[in-house]
Amino acid sequence: MDQGRPRPDLIIFDCDGVLVDSELLSCRCLSEVLAEFGFQLGAAQALELFLGRSTKAIEQHYRDLGHTLPDDFLPRLKARVLETFAGALQPIPGVDTVLSESETPRCVASSSDLDRVSLSLDVTGLAPHFGGRLYTAQMVRHGKPAPDLFLHAAGKMQTDPARTLVIEDSISGVQAAKAAGMMVWGFVGGGHYRARDGRAILSAAGADRVFARMSDFWGA
Repeated sequence: MDQGRPRPDLIIFDCDGVLVDSELLSCRCLSEVLAEFGFQLGAAQALELFLGRSTKAIEQHYRDLGHTLPDDFLPRLKARVLETFAGALQPIPGVDTVLSESETPRCVASSSDLDRVSLSLDVTGLAPHFGGRLYTAQMVRHGKPAPDLFLHAAGKMQTDPARTLVIEDSISGVQAAKAAGMMVWGFVGGGHYRARDGRAILSAAGADRVFARMSDFWGA
């Protein structure tokens, strides 16, 4: 393991962009549903604004601009995302092997709703690796970049935050992990980083290490 540190007692995986290659799909859905309500936001801009954030952040963004999203916006967005994921979502290449070969306790901590995380793992065949160890922003008061979700997950897993490793793909996720006192590795192998310098982005956010292929998970 890198950094000359012992292996962690717990690995917390983000879901979107780490376990499943979902970020481009979800941003496209967001852009499409916003357009149906008269709000123009390109998928690339959605990625910049909301990568790693919860739906509360979307609502807050528009409130700050003086707009209130209609009551049926979130239900329609949720339905569109679930329908899209059911037909097109793929796991991150190599992640099943990493999970199969690792004996370190693991869980998921995601900004997405629990039913979206569950569907994502079911569709991609990754659900058996985690069982019921799924924690989401719905379970805490403050989502990423606040540390609440990661601290909640470590508490449920009865693990010291200082002995916990987080795998994240977003600035807000890296910041949340560091705020929780955890080691964090940035993963930039998702489709949303093909045209962006993910290494620079996540290193600047505070990631202890950045890698792009699951086959390099444990490093040299």
